[in-house]
Amino acid sequence: MRIEIASENSFIIYFNDQIAADTTAQISACAGLLRQSMGSLLVDLVPSYASLLVIYHLHIGDHYQAKQLIKQALAQIQDAAISQGKLVHLPVYYSEESGPDLAQLAAAAKLSVADTIALHHSRHYQVYAIGFAPGFAYLGEVDERLAAPRKATPRLKVPKGAVAIADRQTAVYPSQSPGGWNLIGLCPTPMFNAEQEPPMPVNVGDQIKFEPISRAEFLQQGGNEQLLLESSL
Repeated sequence: MRIEIASENSFIIYFNDQIAADTTAQISACAGLLRQSMGSLLVDLVPSYASLLVIYHLHIGDHYQAKQLIKQALAQIQDAAISQGKLVHLPVYYSEESGPDLAQLAAAAKLSVADTIALHHSRHYQVYAIGFAPGFAYLGEVDERLAAPRKATPRLKVPKGAVAIADRQTAVYPSQSPGGWNLIGLCPTPMFNAEQEPPMPVNVGDQIKFEPISRAEFLQQGGNEQLLLESSL
């Protein structure tokens, strides 16, 4: 682990040079400790795959004080038991109607559509980072047979709730946006709501388990025909 200056009022902590579940757990634990110890000195924490950006108030504390608190937090996580975060279940309507790339992905993997769906929802995924858009959680890793490159030409509109794969990562689009990931289904659970607390159902360090649901269940749980129409475009 190393601490480097990122700006006049921020440090970045590098935990590892590789993406790993243990690294994510350490970042999550360190963030929790810093929220407790820094109090009003803390402006924000921005976790990534293997690092944590710590932003602090210059008018409340100084460079030395912030760095000492970071060192104390790092010392504590080395000896403490690391929490693995919570397990979050997310429903997914997997189908060629809701996932326009599902059949192509299955064919590329030389699998049936049913086997492709089973491979995707059969494992737990680590939340490695949140970015690109509010609530967009980067999850890994999918079975290597499902790994697929991003599309050469991104879609201009990916519907809210689209469940997708790119390389060995998977994600749920929290809102309609452009995107180049491979779409395999739709999730009716909102991934970001600024008016709720917390605004996201998942955080870095959590585990995600996808649960297959039917078309009728998708509609009952908040999905709608418009999303299905947008997904097929």
